[in-house]
Amino acid sequence: MTLINLAILFSKPTGIATYAANLFPYLKPIEPTLLISNSAAEIWQAAKNYPCYSIPGNMTPAQGSKGHLRRLIWTQQQLPQIAKKLESRLLFSPIPEAPLYANCRFVVMVHDLIPLRFPRRFSPLTTYFRYYIPQVLQQAEQIICNSEATAKDIVNFWGISLDKITSIPLAYDASRFRPLDLNKVDSDSKKRYFLYLGRHDPYKNLHRVIEAFASVDCECELWLAGSTDKRYTPKLIIQAEELGVGDRVKFLDYVSSEQLPIIINQAISLVFPSLWEGFGLPVLEAMACGTPVITSNLSALPEVAVDAGILVNPYDTREIAAAMQEIAKDDNLRSQLSHLSLQRASQFSWAKTGQATVEILRGIGNKIVSGSADGTLKIWTK
Repeated sequence: MTLINLAILFSKPTGIATYAANLFPYLKPIEPTLLISNSAAEIWQAAKNYPCYSIPGNMTPAQGSKGHLRRLIWTQQQLPQIAKKLESRLLFSPIPEAPLYANCRFVVMVHDLIPLRFPRRFSPLTTYFRYYIPQVLQQAEQIICNSEATAKDIVNFWGISLDKITSIPLAYDASRFRPLDLNKVDSDSKKRYFLYLGRHDPYKNLHRVIEAFASVDCECELWLAGSTDKRYTPKLIIQAEELGVGDRVKFLDYVSSEQLPIIINQAISLVFPSLWEGFGLPVLEAMACGTPVITSNLSALPEVAVDAGILVNPYDTREIAAAMQEIAKDDNLRSQLSHLSLQRASQFSWAKTGQATVEILRGIGNKIVSGSADGTLKIWTK
């Protein structure tokens, strides 16, 4: 029996939690048991079709660093006991966390190595990536990651063999992220706007996005959708005011799952020139809506967008501004990019991601049952 560890799920999933919430419904073929808290009401309802084992709900990103610490302690101390009690032969974790030195066989997912690429002094997260995660990956039966860029990072930073790594791209909810009839959608602004989705961390490159926007000659706004951060957001607000665009840069904070597809559809372009991403889910979700995309030519972002978006050097503000100017002025370009975006997005689905994950977990499970120590796993590509 395979256990799926869903300890990170909570009621407002973003990023990694979004991956876990969308993936587990497609793991039915291996008949797993879910480790899940009933605090995430909507997700709990979706999990009713599975055998479930209730776990504490205070170990999620919603509880910040305290939740992270509780989850690490629970993973090391309680999870091995649960696995033994349920007679599990394999554990799958949608994040790179698992019991160490506990005679527990596991497969984990690695999303990115951002804390190592952009380390912060005295950050517990940097320590976590430098010392804990490498131990988890060394002891894992197999490692799943979301892009070739992340696979290369795992090899380069930690010396893990590429043979142990399988790249499986993420996907999007096609029932939500799709082109909408904008004539039937109410808008809280009649002005055109560029849109950014995500956190305000420095590596997200928002200071260059704002600087680029300030030099664009158009009657547009810039909407920044994502939870504000007291460490970074005030500096961005001050920057926008100093550049004379404070009245045209809107900080939306967290956007509900119901409103997100609407504001993506109504944007003239997603602007997402991040300095590094393990995948870049906002880019895929925007393309699925037919919204033109400006994104970085680094990391996994070219893997996602390919030729369906405008790829820019994220360190070159003038290049970002030129792309925004072109999008704002050229109706034909926007139409062409919208068409290419929909074609590209159609190649991704959670069903494909789930099927590929099932193949990995089933293959590892069969090896464990047979006691085989060798064998080659099929590497799945989109």
